[in-house]
This record gives sequence, structure tokens and C-alpha cells, in this order.
Amino acid sequence: MFQLWGLLVILITCPILGAIPLIAWIAYALKHLRLRQMGTGNISVSAAFYHGGKIVGILAVLSEALKGISAVLIARFFFPEGSFWELIALIALVVGRYSLGGGAGTTNVVWGFLLHDPLIAAFVSLIAGTGFIIWRSRTIIKFGVLVLFPVLVALLHFHDFPKIVAAFTLAGLMVWIYTQIPDDMELSAQQADSSTQPIMEYLNPGEQTIISLDDDIEPETFGAKAYTLSQVKRWGYSVPKGWLLAPFDNPEILINYLQPSILSPLVVRSSAIGEDSEQASAAGQYETILNVTSQQELETAIAQVRESYNHPGAVQYRQDLGAKEAAMAVLIQAQVQSVFSGVAFSRDPISQQGEAVVIEAVSGSPSQVVSGKITPEQYRVFVVGDDQLSTVKFEGEGKIPQPLIKQVAYLARRLEKRYYGTPQDVEWSYDGQTLWVLQTRPITTLLPIWTRKIAAEVIPGVIHPLTWSINLPLTCGMWGELFTIVLGEKTRDLDFHQMAALHYSRAYFNASFLGEIFLEMGLPPESLEFLTRGAKMSKPPLASTWENLPGLTKLLQREIGLENQFKQDYREKFIPGLTKLAHENLEELLPPQLLARVDSILELLNQGTYYSILSPLSAAIRQAISGVKDEQIDHSITPEVSSLRSLRILAADVKEVLPEVQPERVFEQLAEHPEGQGILEDFAELLEDYGYLSEVGTDISVPTWKEEPHLVKQLFIQLIQAEEPANVQEYGKRKQRFVQSRVDLKGRVTEIYSRLLAELRWTFLVLEKIWLQEKLLQQTGDIFFLKLGEIRRLAANADQDLSNNIYEILENRRSQFSQDQQITEIPPLVYGNNPPHPIHTPIDTSDHILLGIPASQGQVKGQVKVVRNLQEVGEINKQTILVVPYTDSGWATILVRAGGVIAEAGGKLSHGAIVAREYGIPAVMDVRGATYLLQDGQQVKIDGSKGIVELEEFSI
Repeated sequence: MFQLWGLLVILITCPILGAIPLIAWIAYALKHLRLRQMGTGNISVSAAFYHGGKIVGILAVLSEALKGISAVLIARFFFPEGSFWELIALIALVVGRYSLGGGAGTTNVVWGFLLHDPLIAAFVSLIAGTGFIIWRSRTIIKFGVLVLFPVLVALLHFHDFPKIVAAFTLAGLMVWIYTQIPDDMELSAQQADSSTQPIMEYLNPGEQTIISLDDDIEPETFGAKAYTLSQVKRWGYSVPKGWLLAPFDNPEILINYLQPSILSPLVVRSSAIGEDSEQASAAGQYETILNVTSQQELETAIAQVRESYNHPGAVQYRQDLGAKEAAMAVLIQAQVQSVFSGVAFSRDPISQQGEAVVIEAVSGSPSQVVSGKITPEQYRVFVVGDDQLSTVKFEGEGKIPQPLIKQVAYLARRLEKRYYGTPQDVEWSYDGQTLWVLQTRPITTLLPIWTRKIAAEVIPGVIHPLTWSINLPLTCGMWGELFTIVLGEKTRDLDFHQMAALHYSRAYFNASFLGEIFLEMGLPPESLEFLTRGAKMSKPPLASTWENLPGLTKLLQREIGLENQFKQDYREKFIPGLTKLAHENLEELLPPQLLARVDSILELLNQGTYYSILSPLSAAIRQAISGVKDEQIDHSITPEVSSLRSLRILAADVKEVLPEVQPERVFEQLAEHPEGQGILEDFAELLEDYGYLSEVGTDISVPTWKEEPHLVKQLFIQLIQAEEPANVQEYGKRKQRFVQSRVDLKGRVTEIYSRLLAELRWTFLVLEKIWLQEKLLQQTGDIFFLKLGEIRRLAANADQDLSNNIYEILENRRSQFSQDQQITEIPPLVYGNNPPHPIHTPIDTSDHILLGIPASQGQVKGQVKVVRNLQEVGEINKQTILVVPYTDSGWATILVRAGGVIAEAGGKLSHGAIVAREYGIPAVMDVRGATYLLQDGQQVKIDGSKGIVELEEFSI
């Protein structure tokens, strides 16, 4: 039992011990240095020596040595001296040191192993010291030691298998860590603290600093341009050979190594720290020297490029952008003998929309294009999918071969895909045989990227200012809290309100912002789409995942305890809160009391937002892990399904009471029978129970069922007329409890959240009624064109300018809202913070097929009916293929009347998909452009299993 406690102490204490940032504290206390923000960002002994000098470095060694010795002593307290548990303690220490402490743990291991096995440690140290004198290579010595010491352990302790395994594990862990973090010793010795420069120069001899694009380099040292080209080269694209000089490095060794000539000219290029980044391209700010044909010219060119960093124009450019001063690395490459060359934009930087790849090309060197000295030929290539291209459209006479232009377009779009959808500005050159990548960088004017995916489901349709001013802080604020759980201090400077914005009065999520956060968390950038829509997910970056493992573990703990926490909040907060709201007489409340009621609802909504985000994510993760199919999940607790089931039961009762049903007089007929009166009372109670549902559950500007019950009555009549009950999915026993419990939780959360939003709407309607009587507002619906903060200031009479201009403000907002309502083709992606008015983007239907997400199994053929809102419903039957922009819980009343469903937005977890599966209706979601490509009366066939919509020729 004592040793079991020992194991627990080692596994808990040692990682914590490794994570304690003693070096960071020492550096800050003595020199006010923040090592995390300097150099490589490592919190290591070498970083302490490099930036802080001898005193800081010596204290750093002592602090880390003490950690290593302490870990071994902790193991010895519980286990025999020299046991393999001492190595386990060092492994645990290194894990904490790397994942939370920001260092490799080399010093910890050296001193800990010295105490563990002095004989092997002394022998390895002797070999390492001798080897460095001979080879002067830190890399050889570093990895040689990690091979040597476990081999010696195996030879001397061949009978102790656990110790051998532990030794090789420790060595393997160290090797892996060394490949994940940059080495502070590779920084320029000339930038080190003056007291340690001689040591750094000795440990970092010039003979080993010839670095090429084939190496795995760091952008913090060699700039984004060189880093990107190195990355692209290692991905397998053709990049000219290149060599690198870090800032302040002596170029003499590299100059002597290279042999430029007239037959083999070189090009010397800038690669400044911060150049070619998403924040600033720095295009044209620094020198590029072509046709370098001798070593003397090379030396001069390197000096010119370095000096260009301090050119007045370049300095002013950085100041205008607020960029911090850094340094200039130099990239030297073999010069391509260009036949054709140019630049390619993977997205149109002028129109900022559409699917065109814009290519500018000339005969000869690409410098002619970027310099602006000649007018290049321009081409536009429209990309249909990932690999298929349409006919090239030429603007003017083109001399560049069309196959080459297509090849360049492929290159640009594939590089964009490699960089997670970030539009790329690609400089290219063709020498008659090979298409070379000379540079690729983000098109900064097209950032950030905004996406309608997810947003079109969370809050679909055209959005009023009041709705947005409430939903934005609720949703973004809660996402910020969840991200902070994982990332901790890394989120300190992030503004989570950047996560979403309105464009064309529609909600868009900031794909660039979210992608960066997910990558920082160690998750793929498309994680949100995977979790909410079942999209494919790429392999997560292991290093970031490992680094954020403690935060991800905290989030996992939240997921595990989610149901119990909700039950507690349900009893203690939601039910008492909703009960109080239901018993208040709104008509008796004055504006200050109404706003106090708004605040109490918002407080409950904030807590509800936590569950409305985590419960569907939890359900999606569990379903992905368990492999449970959508059809095996029971959604009967969700409001849209439970309300329909209740209506179906009532419809069956009506058939028993009324032997002959007259559809136009059903309610009058029921009133004439005593049993029918009971059914009417049940129907009124159902409307009361589900009156909070609406066409858009998250939009408080949209009327609820309680206010407009005619759609529910129409569905009720249709269910009565049906000869047989709707085809409801049967489930049997719940064998998928692991997933089902979270789906049930999601349903309960949806009900609570929708009820609270309905109460919020009804509160604002009463306030609007008062202000209409006081002539503060002019017409019904005005209040939804105000923002929440404006409503507060108006109520407090705290903004005279707002009060004086309220009519003009409302008129302008109504006008803009009306204009945005007329936009039928809403782009799924927009680029930049001020996107232009949407243009028509052709969608290829030449093969008479539209593709989407398979959401509900089955095939059906029928006539299209496009319904953009619930006011356009009209006649719907089982021969109708309903085409809608989105689906929400309130749409259930018409979805079940159709033979099939096609939606422009949504996925397998959307409201429409759930209702369709419940009633066996084939459905395809996420069909781009469906509401304007398809026309009323057109014959289509949908396959809900494959996500395919087959079109037939349409003529009037």
C-alpha cells in the first residue's frame, strides 16, 4: 500500500515540480526579462544564459538541478535506492517541464541521473565532453548521449528489465521533445548577453551554421518567407535550392561555401521577421538582388538586403502597422531561368468573392510583375471543386500556354488548402520543365475569412440589431470561457467578440480566428465544423495537443460532469427562474421593472449558453467515438419532436370522436361534442406548453407559436386527415446510453433556452407597447431595430443624441435590413472585414446533380416548393420536395407534411435533419444555392443516404 501511494505521489508531484517556472521567475526578478516573449520562447537554462547572462544562467542551472535531484529523492522515499522508479520520476518531471514549464528538461535529467547512477553519468559525461572537443557539434553529442546512456543501462543492468524500459523511454521522450522545440543555442551569439557571448560563440561554432531550406527552421529566427518556402519544399512542391543567414550571422562561411557564376546565378532575398505574415505582407519594402554571379557580388548583395531593413520607407511601414522592430534574415537561392513567370491569387483580391483564381503572367522573370514595370497578361480560372477546373477565361489576348495557366491555378488552390483555406498570393516561375514556387504568403486584404457554416444553423436568417446585440456577447463570451479553460494565459490578449460578425445582416463566424485557436489548442482548425456538422477532421498537431493536455483534461472533466451539473442548475436556477417569470404579469410592469426582468433572463441565458454549447458538442464527440448511427438515436425529448408526437396523439383522438371530418370546420366540430371540447382544451394546453417555439428559435424578433398558432392548426388538421399515422422512427431499447444521455440532455437544454428567449421577446414587446404609447417609437417592431445598450440608455434617458435621432436611426436600419432581405445569394464565405455586395457566383449544374450532406435516409421524387419563411408555406403534401434556406425547431410543423426536404444550411444534427429522421422523410442538407437554383414545380429526386439531388429539365 505504501508503494501504491508512492506511485501516486510520483505521478502527481513530479509533473507539478517540473511545471514550476523557477527559471522564468529568476530571469524576471533579476533582469525583468520575460523569457516566454524572447528568442525561441523557451523557458530553459540555455535561454537564461543567452538572455540573462552568467548570474541568471547559474541560478537557472541550480534551480533545475534541484528539481532533478528532488524527483529522484521522492522516488527513493518510497522505493529502494537505484530502482527504475527513479527514472519514472524523471520521466514524470520532464513531462511537466515540457508541457507546462516551457523547456526540455535536459538539466533536470542530467542531475537526476547523476544521483541515480553516478558511474554511468560520469562515463557518459566524459564521452560527451571529449566528443564535443573533436566534432564541435552539439547535435551529434546531444543525440549521441541519448543513445549511449540507455545502452549502458541495458549492458550494466541487463537483469533489470523495467529499468531498461524506463531508460529507453526517458531517452525517447527527450529525443521527441528536442524535435518539437527550437534550440536557444542556435540563436545568434552576437545577440546574447555580453557576459555569455564567448560561451555561446564556443558552443555555437560557425562551421555548423550553414542552414538550407531542406532543414526544419523556425520563423522566429529566419522569418516567415524562408520558413514557408522550407515548409512548402518539404511538402513536395518544387522550390529552388536555398540557404539561410540568421540575423547578425557572419556571412563569410556561407559566401565561401557558395560558388555563384554566370551559368549558375543566385538571387539574394529578404526574409525579415514579420514579413509575409497574416498581419503584414511587407511586399516591396525590402531589397531583392538578382543575377548574383560572383562571391564579391554575393557579399555586397547580402549587405544591401540587410541594410534595406532600415530604409526609411520600411521603417515607416512597420510603424504604420504597429509592428515591433525585429531583424532581417537573408535567403539566398539558385535563380530560375524563367520562360514564363508571374503571381497567382488563389482568391480574387479585388472583388473579394467568387471562385476565381486570378493569375498574372509574363514572359521571363517574375520581378517584372511585382515591380509594375510592365503590364502582365491576366487570366481567371474558375475552380469548381478541389480538383476540377472550368474552361479558362482569358481577358485579352493570352500568349501563356493554357495548360500552364491551369497548372498554376491548381498550385494556388492546393497551397490555399494546405494553409487551412487562407487565400494565398503565390509567386511562380516556369523554366520550360518545372513549375517553381518562389514565394507564397497570405493575401492580407482577404483576412479574416468569415464562414456561414455553423452560423447559418445557430442563428439563421436576416438578423435584427437587438437579437445580435444579445446573442453576440452570450455566444462569444461563453466560447471564450471554454477556450480559456484549455489555453489559460494564452487567451489574455484575445478579443472573443471577433469570433462572429454580421455581413449582409446575416451571422458569420470568423474562420481565421477560430482556426488559430483550435490549432493553438492542439485540435484541427475544422474542429467546430466536425463537432457540429459531422465534417471530416484532419489529424491534430500532436505537439500542441500534448502542450495543452492539462487544459483539455479540464474540459474533459467538464464534459463528464455535464449532466449532473445541469440537473443541479435545473433544480436550483432554471425551474425557479422560469416559474417566477411565468407568474409575473407583464402588463403591470414599468420600464425599469421590465429591464430588471431582462437582466434576470440574461443571467439565466448566460448559464444556459454554457449547456447549449457543450451538450451538442458532447453528443457529437460521443457519437463519433462510439460509431452510433444517426438513425439509432432517439430525439423524442427535443421540443420539435415531442411537440409533433403530442399533436399526432391528439389527431388520433379526433378521429375517434368525429366520424366525418370537415377540414375547414374541425375546431367548430370539436366544440359541438363534449369529448371534442376536452380535445380542444388539450390542444390549447399544447399550444401553451410549446408556445415558445418559433421559426427561428434563437431570434427574439420572430413571432412564437403562441402569437401565431395558425401553422400548428394547419398541421393538426393535416394529421387528422392522414389515413395512417406519420411514419415515426421506432427505437426499441436504448443500447446507446453513452450517446443517448447527451442527446437527451441537449433536448432539455434546447427547451430551457428556447423558453427563456421567448420570455425575453415577450418582455421587449411589452416595453415596445409602452414606448409606442409614449411616441418614443413609431411602429410595431421598432424595438428590434435597437441594440440592447441603446434600449438601456433610452430607458434611463441617458443619451440625448440617441433620443433626438431615434426616428432617423430606426429608418436607416429598417432600410438596410430591407435591402439585405432582398439578397438571395448569400455567399458561404466572405473575405475581409468589409466585404462588397455579393455578386452572382455560378454553380455548375451541367451534370444535373447538386450535392449536400446526407441527413435522413431514403429516396423520393417529387415537385419542388421553395419556402424561404413560414409565411410562404401554402399547399404542401407528400408529393412536395420542400426547399428551404435553413430549418429550426419551429419549422417542424411544415417539414413533416413534405415528401422530402432540401436545405441550404444545416447538417446531420440540425433541427430539420432530426425531424426528417423521426418521420422517415428523405433529407439532404447544406445544398448550396438550392433556394434560387431550384424552382417551384421542378421535378427532382433526392437521395438522403448519399446527399444527392438529381435535377430534371424545367420548363414553364
